[in-house]
Order: sequence, then C-alpha cells, then structure tokens
Amino acid sequence: MGIEETLSQARSHLSRLEPAEAYAASQDKDTYIVDTRPEYQRREAGQVAGALVIERNHLEWRLDPTSDARIPEAVHKGIRWIVMCEGGYSSSLAADSLRQIGLDRSTDVVGGFNAWRTTGLPIVPPGADPA
Repeated sequence: MGIEETLSQARSHLSRLEPAEAYAASQDKDTYIVDTRPEYQRREAGQVAGALVIERNHLEWRLDPTSDARIPEAVHKGIRWIVMCEGGYSSSLAADSLRQIGLDRSTDVVGGFNAWRTTGLPIVPPGADPA
C-alpha cells in the first residue's frame, strides 16, 4: 500500500475538523490543539495561539496517559487531541496513530496551520513570544 492509500485509510477513521470547528472545539474542557510542526516551521510562520507544541516524533509518548513521558494534560484516554501540521497531511497519520493506541477522540485539522492562518484564527506571529 502506498502513501495515498495509507493516508486515505487513516482519514477514514477520523472526523476531521475545519479550522473554525477546531478553534471552537478547543474551547471545550478536555480538548487540546497540538501543533506537531518542527521548530523551523513555527519560527518562520508563527504558531497557533494556545496550542500545545509537541513535535511529531514525541507525540504518542507525550499524549498517552499510561506513558512515563506524558505531558500533564494527558490525564485520561478521553481527552480530545486535535493534531495540526503545516498542511493537514502528516497530522492525519499522527491522529490515526493516536487512535491506534486508544486515544479514540483524536483527529486533525483539514488544511493544517496554513488553513488556520488563512482563516484568520489566532496565531502567535513569527518572532513573538508564544507565552
């Protein structure tokens, strides 16, 4: 199976969100947007205001509540993780991977950060302190 089939299969398990839907959902208790983009992309383009930043290679360990490497927000398997990458491709694969480890509410943002920014949703501009 090639990447297009793999991506299609991953997305068949997700209820993907448009940027505005993701923003609205992120206001709910137990829902977090997770920016998986590498540091150079965040530095060049900015980042989603209020998002947790966890680069892709650490994602499953940081979000699994049974992992010793989990983040403080990963308190139970019912958390809704909304994963975001640059364009909405690797985030689909990442969200499906999270679902495979039992984080069943995981999904991603259609169009990723590029769509989020184009929609005019809150971002921390390049060079600004995200804190």
